Amino acid sequence: MTTPKSLPARPSLESLRKQAKRLARDTAAGSAEAAARVAAQLPELGRSLSLRSAQLVIAREHGFAGWRDLEAEVLKRSEGGLEWAFAEARRAIHDKDVGRLAQLIEEHPALLSEQRGLGAALVAATIPFLKDAAAHQETQTRPECLLLLIDAGAPIGADVWDQVISTRSAPMLELLRAKGVLPDTLAIRAALGDLETVRACFDASGVLQRSACSPGKGALSSLNEAFLHACRNRHEAVAACLLEHCVALEPELARRIDDWQGRAAFLAYMCEHSPPVVQDGAESLPPWLVFVVHQLERSMNEDDLSTFRGWLEREAYLLGEPFSRAQVRLIEHAAGGNRGRFIEELMALAPALSPRRPPLPCRAVTYAVEYGHAQLVPLLTRVWPLPDDLPHAAGVGDFAKVRRWFDASGQPALNNPLDHYPGAGVHGQTGLMWADNHVQQVLDVALAWACINHQFEIASFLLERGADIDTRWGTHEPASILHECAMSGNYEAAQFLIDRGIDMTLLDYRYRASAEGWARYGARDEPMARFLAAAAAARRPAPGS
Repeated sequence: MTTPKSLPARPSLESLRKQAKRLARDTAAGSAEAAARVAAQLPELGRSLSLRSAQLVIAREHGFAGWRDLEAEVLKRSEGGLEWAFAEARRAIHDKDVGRLAQLIEEHPALLSEQRGLGAALVAATIPFLKDAAAHQETQTRPECLLLLIDAGAPIGADVWDQVISTRSAPMLELLRAKGVLPDTLAIRAALGDLETVRACFDASGVLQRSACSPGKGALSSLNEAFLHACRNRHEAVAACLLEHCVALEPELARRIDDWQGRAAFLAYMCEHSPPVVQDGAESLPPWLVFVVHQLERSMNEDDLSTFRGWLEREAYLLGEPFSRAQVRLIEHAAGGNRGRFIEELMALAPALSPRRPPLPCRAVTYAVEYGHAQLVPLLTRVWPLPDDLPHAAGVGDFAKVRRWFDASGQPALNNPLDHYPGAGVHGQTGLMWADNHVQQVLDVALAWACINHQFEIASFLLERGADIDTRWGTHEPASILHECAMSGNYEAAQFLIDRGIDMTLLDYRYRASAEGWARYGARDEPMARFLAAAAAARRPAPGS
């Protein structure tokens, strides 16, 4: 039996990745030495050696069961082990292992650092990203871990309680109130559903007291926000009370609601559909405008262009300059949902979205590529430029630009990796929980976007140059590229990944489900579930073989 190689005191993950790439190249070139190394660790492997298999060989040569185990050990030894500790803390939160989380915080106090944003990311991990956690408190929230983090001094800001409110997680909101980290504002009282304390925010003449306003907001904006929070959490009595105050400040609101179907129907709709607070800078849009934006988004979801046009004609003021942020929100929604006709309609009608104007900040181009709708990019780039980076070039199929980001030896030449999506790693750290290896993040996002958009020649090119086919990439949380294909019914991309050996047993972060599970229970796409099940079965060796 071969003695495992020892790791240096401060091992380099990048060096180990390069060793795996070199082993794959040498094996493909017919090197007898490389073939012997592979045979010693993977005797069951056939002639081809993927990068994933090469990494497995490197891991086993160093005495580890798999690449992820080796990676974890390297991260544990690097930079005081903070990256490793962060990943472990996220895992402890997911597993509801409060003792383990406490141990990690004690050993690595920098986990709660506000400067690096790790503490905020850990707090966010205790709250679901789903927009309705009310029916899934047990599986979707981690109150014990949140309590520990608060007591340990983790930063709790507006983003935390806004997320808790948006997910309708009443127990988590009560926990925040009990720990004294919630501001005593009208919006928070409305979310909690306490009618008497809501009424106490107004003086005898019905004016909202300044002390009850949300931080940075005026009375009207605070009132709008509170009404939407009450609706979001389905506190109908509180919402009805606040609507009366909204109407008193804005008589035009009463007319518009009455011209629609009346206040009772409006309240019922807002409490049932719970549209989120829509911001215009620091201000919250009025309830009626939020309702109209929700109607427009709903018509997009149903691909109902006639209804969409009807609402725009009825509420033509929404196309004006003061509501440009709402227009951008609609464009982004359309880009993520592959609604090109709706984008064209908005761009034709809204002056602020004209190609002749300086472009407003907008992520529509990125959303289009990320969700597999790169065909919308030529339309969107009439206004918003395509980011000049590797992932976007891969997603839209610009092979010349993709090649530009690699040197003659096939190594990534990204200049500053932070100039490439996902940028400074905010999405990776808080959403995907990737380690702080920005080069690998860029490669893996580029691979995912190339696959999702059927740029398979580019995807193959990236796999040969270090992209990880088993990357824990997802549009929201760690899963795999195959999970995303399963959810969107993307058979071609799924087949490409399966043919190239993607690990079909990978589970997503939150539900611990395979891609087949996502197809069957998430997308309710039984044909896709059967397709994935058949592919998995075909990989299993025949009995007795």
